[in-house]
Amino acid sequence: MTIKDTPEEWEVRATATPFVGNKTSVRTDDVVMPDGSVARRDYQVHPGSVAVLALDEHDRAVVLRQYRHPVRHKLWEIPAGLLDVPGENPLHAAQRELYEEAHVKAEDWRVLTDVYTTPGGCSEAVRIFLARDLSEAEGERFEVEDEEADMELARVPVGDLVRGVLAGELHNNCLVVGVLSLVAARGGDGLDALRPAEAPWPARPFES
Repeated sequence: MTIKDTPEEWEVRATATPFVGNKTSVRTDDVVMPDGSVARRDYQVHPGSVAVLALDEHDRAVVLRQYRHPVRHKLWEIPAGLLDVPGENPLHAAQRELYEEAHVKAEDWRVLTDVYTTPGGCSEAVRIFLARDLSEAEGERFEVEDEEADMELARVPVGDLVRGVLAGELHNNCLVVGVLSLVAARGGDGLDALRPAEAPWPARPFES
């Protein structure tokens, strides 16, 4: 048996969008189950996101500490952001987020992993990139607002992040998945065997 996720779409008898927000919405679908019954499913419709695990020459990751109101926590995270434009190239979006949030640029980009963050209740798909060969970006820093105005920036050794994840001290989805994927890649075929930065992404198709 091949262990691989496969696309599939069950029949939807009726659909409604009871809430539309600034970036996301909530959809209600009446879905036909395998036995012919119909079940109602509510979920958040999300445009998708990108995240960047940026490593410097000392094997430290660029991380940010930001308040997240839904969970009432300040979380350490890796730079990330929404795919605001339909069909937007995720690499370009990731480069933008790294510049805006950390004022850093990178010369070497790879796809680290692709995930659905909460597939039981949200359509969000995230592509997590690995960025290396870092340098300070030129030009003025991006002007931040709201929660980002209180954001802290640090560079933390990868080993410290791994320990924090396994100790239950770090909880951000992209940080956890990104750091553990990095360790797995190093223990496998190596970082140079990772997919190229513009590898196809069926969850969020884009043009190069």
